[in-house]
Amino acid sequence: MKRTIKIGNMSVGLDYPPCIIAEMSGNHNQSLDRALEIVEAAKEAGVHALKLQTYTADTLTIDSENEPFFISDSNSPWKGQSLYKLFQQAYTPWEWHETIFKRCSELGMIAFSTPFDETAVDFLESLNVPAYKIASFENNHIPLIRKVASTGKPVIVSTGMATIAELDEIVRTIHDAGGNEIALLKCTSAYPSTPVDANLITIPHLRQLFDTEVGLSDHTLGIGVSIAAVAMGATLIEKHFTLSRVDGGVDSAFSMEPDEIQLLVKETVKAWQALGEISYGTTENERTSVKFRRSVYIVEDVKVGDKLTSKNIRVVRPGNGLSPKYYDLLLGRKVSCNLRKGTPMSWDFVL
Repeated sequence: MKRTIKIGNMSVGLDYPPCIIAEMSGNHNQSLDRALEIVEAAKEAGVHALKLQTYTADTLTIDSENEPFFISDSNSPWKGQSLYKLFQQAYTPWEWHETIFKRCSELGMIAFSTPFDETAVDFLESLNVPAYKIASFENNHIPLIRKVASTGKPVIVSTGMATIAELDEIVRTIHDAGGNEIALLKCTSAYPSTPVDANLITIPHLRQLFDTEVGLSDHTLGIGVSIAAVAMGATLIEKHFTLSRVDGGVDSAFSMEPDEIQLLVKETVKAWQALGEISYGTTENERTSVKFRRSVYIVEDVKVGDKLTSKNIRVVRPGNGLSPKYYDLLLGRKVSCNLRKGTPMSWDFVL
């Protein structure tokens, strides 16, 4: 079944080009001017939607010096930082949201956000956002998901770390709370993640299991994994976005720059166009090429009554003669008329 969801004025589904979402996250580096520059750059690159994250350090964690509240993963770009101080550095001031959303609207670009607690949902509702995103680390926060779904707006959920049972609970929670438009984003919650962990073959399985729209929240470097995801049926692609990685920022190491995301927009459209439909035989654009297929031709002059042999007929290009499948049947047959080299073979020429 083909499903479609609506995010703002954009239809998202298998019948439409992929929706590319630029995640600003903390790449504004605590500058509203830079945030607005990111909006402009996203629009210029052809991005369809810009996404923020709506939280404060206090709505995500507590200010504690205890070991569990510090990041110890040696592969993390935030190793050694406390959760509280990281979120203080990365959060987008709530008073910026309206200005950023307004600029997106002026540019004809969709804008929405990821709320991290119920107060953020109330705040975003006051700004009339067209959709909500649930982050991977919050996809076990059923009260939050229920609150988001109760708005009746489309809910996009990153599936990182979630089991099938947990995803089933998420989807049922959204439906039970009145949400009818759902997209599940295949996601690997590592920063950056590697292609080998992407497991994109899960994308059509997600669609089959839950009958939702499906996409990819991509934390790999480059565009290859995202393009492959579209080939697997992803209809939304989310990528972290920055003006320049060398400018630094909490997510800059695994964020795309403007020229990269512009290429992503173009190449995912090509991947979507290439999906087409189940098709065999000659396409419209191949019709002029049919004549260059193989066929049986006279390759030496023959006279009436001569036998056809491997010396005087061959399977060659172009394709104006009999099909090559008749070659063996023709051998040993006598010709009914004089034939010159370069004549396409026909049944009319044999006795």
